[in-house]
Amino acid sequence: MKKWIAAASLIVLVAIFAGMIAPYPFAQQNLGATLQPPSPAHRLGTDDLGQDILARLIYGGRISLTVGLLAPTMSVIFGGALGMLAGYYRGRLETFVVGGVDVLLAFPPLVFAIAVTTYLGQSALNITLVIGILGIPAFTRVARAVTLSLSEREFVTAARALGATDSRILLRELLPNVALPLAAFFLLGVAVTIVVEGALSFLGLGVPPPAPSWGSMIGEGRESLDIAPRLAFLPAIVMFLTVLSFNIVGDTMRALTDPRPGAL
Repeated sequence: MKKWIAAASLIVLVAIFAGMIAPYPFAQQNLGATLQPPSPAHRLGTDDLGQDILARLIYGGRISLTVGLLAPTMSVIFGGALGMLAGYYRGRLETFVVGGVDVLLAFPPLVFAIAVTTYLGQSALNITLVIGILGIPAFTRVARAVTLSLSEREFVTAARALGATDSRILLRELLPNVALPLAAFFLLGVAVTIVVEGALSFLGLGVPPPAPSWGSMIGEGRESLDIAPRLAFLPAIVMFLTVLSFNIVGDTMRALTDPRPGAL
């Protein structure tokens, strides 16, 4: 567990300090040194435009992780609030929230992503908004399920008996207990979001060039698989290890914070 936390933390730190770590600017081209093998000057070689692959991997991590962290943050804030309100008040509010979640889940995500990026344009912000909106139903369901299981527990009943208001019960009693499962699910959401962002970038719906992301690098590298397979395999390996790290950490936290009696 500790080594996976360290791996995820290292990847995030490298992305944050990309400007200090990367050996070259991500868009610096050298048309006289295209498709060069690894060398002291270019540790992982160059691509078909003479750009340093290591630099683009480091800067690509910044974009992929920015979307991967901000989109689930948006989802957990809005989805968590809706889920807690629906699970606590129930009744018509719960019916409305659950119905809205079902409608959003029924809408094809790829069609929604294409429509939004076509209308608003391709940018990291628009991709973050698209993925963040698509992630709200999952966090709403998690928050609602946990709130339903806790709303009739003794500590909530005691708070009501002492005259606590609904807002106080939600913020002081329920939120700290709902936050832990949501935090675990958040890490799993980061892993899923990185994959989704990579898939959109692979399809040409991500951040426009020359800004790199791991998905767009895989898409660009597929054209050179026969002569330089590393152009596609290296970003794929980095993405795989990143997603695996967040998945393992998130799944371990989920098992530790599962509110069901059988999971304790």
